[in-house]
Amino acid sequence: MTSATPSLPHRFAPARPLHGRIRVPGDKSISHRSIMLGALAVGETRVSGLLEGEDVMSTAAAMRAMGAAINREADGEWVINGVGVGGLLQPQTALDMGNSGTSTRLLMGLIASHPITASFIGDASLSKRPMGRVIEPLSAMGADFTASPGGRLPLMLRGTSPAVPITYRLPVASAQVKSAILLAGLNTPGITTVIEPIPTRDHSERMLKGFGADLTVETEPDGTRIIRIRGEAELKPQTITVPGDPSSAAFFIVAALIVPGSDIIVENVGLNPTRAGLIEVLRQMGGQIEELDAREVGGEPVADLRVRHSSLTGITVDPAISPAMIDEFPILFVAAALAQGRTVTSGLDELRVKESDRLTVMRVALELAGARVTETGDGLIIDGTAGMPLPGTPEGTAVATHLDHRIAMSMAVAGLASKNGVSVDDTSPIATSFPNFLALLGHLLHTEPGA
Repeated sequence: MTSATPSLPHRFAPARPLHGRIRVPGDKSISHRSIMLGALAVGETRVSGLLEGEDVMSTAAAMRAMGAAINREADGEWVINGVGVGGLLQPQTALDMGNSGTSTRLLMGLIASHPITASFIGDASLSKRPMGRVIEPLSAMGADFTASPGGRLPLMLRGTSPAVPITYRLPVASAQVKSAILLAGLNTPGITTVIEPIPTRDHSERMLKGFGADLTVETEPDGTRIIRIRGEAELKPQTITVPGDPSSAAFFIVAALIVPGSDIIVENVGLNPTRAGLIEVLRQMGGQIEELDAREVGGEPVADLRVRHSSLTGITVDPAISPAMIDEFPILFVAAALAQGRTVTSGLDELRVKESDRLTVMRVALELAGARVTETGDGLIIDGTAGMPLPGTPEGTAVATHLDHRIAMSMAVAGLASKNGVSVDDTSPIATSFPNFLALLGHLLHTEPGA
């Protein structure tokens, strides 16, 4: 999506119960990394279940621009013929990241240890997001950056080869920063080390190992993880099945919990413990979420989830779980707004530098829909309705999504559990991560019980 895309306002009306089975798109984190690592392997990598949202397509376009052959076959499988670690070519034009912070930060790492220069551009939302936390460690490895004020896009990156291996302790919990450094370490002689005091999603480590990188993870008694990667790696092509994205499943899980009479199954959901924090929190609140046919796909735990309407109770969310559900807080805030009693969240400074300031934007949005919300410096305190519907947004007013797909989808779900509906100013950002969200929602709303 670009800032010139026409807005698509929509009013989400009070809903009948949700029923039926759905399968959400492939995990976004794994989809990005499948393309990047496939493009660095020598030979043919095949990927099924890839998320075909705009963010992942930005990654694919960038890797094509640097020499990889990436094609979608008629059956939906993607075939990637890579150039090898160290084999990236100089892109001829700027790399347009659209709305994707993941693409931007991970590709900055990938390119930093190659002797090429790349210009990164993005849409209005992405161009407001700070990149300094990635620029700092990559600069220490020898890369050179010319960024817009505040360390933002557009920016120019001049990679270096050979880069310098570093030992870097993450000052904030960030899977993207960790991944950027590890990806830079792939083409860096020697051992690059990341020290992670608070564990974050570990898809990069799992997938780098799967592609044959020499990577080790050591966990200290206090939970600190020390991740080492030996550079000048030779990656081997893989066949990958991408599990369903838990961040995408989250919207339907919460919708079924808060709309009376609902009973749904969401198939093939990735349940990597570094990502499944929301399910744990919703269960603490009383949510009925049952795992069916638990299995492992491509090194990642997966299950089908049966979710039924539940009476939720407010809780104080342990800040330690935040990294395992950082993208799911907007939809958790919606669940909290319908719960019995008070939900308290804290330690969420990271939400202020996402596609939007998700703390302020969600407070304003929920208040507009009639919820009782207090914003603190690092979280929200929400007093729920005890299962009663939210009033909804007044006629003629709409929630401002600020080009943020998760705000749009979260408030769509809030509309289903309201008296008068919730109007959203723009649903077009949803395409960045979840192109068929509205179609799947429509399916659940129009499937008869037991069908």
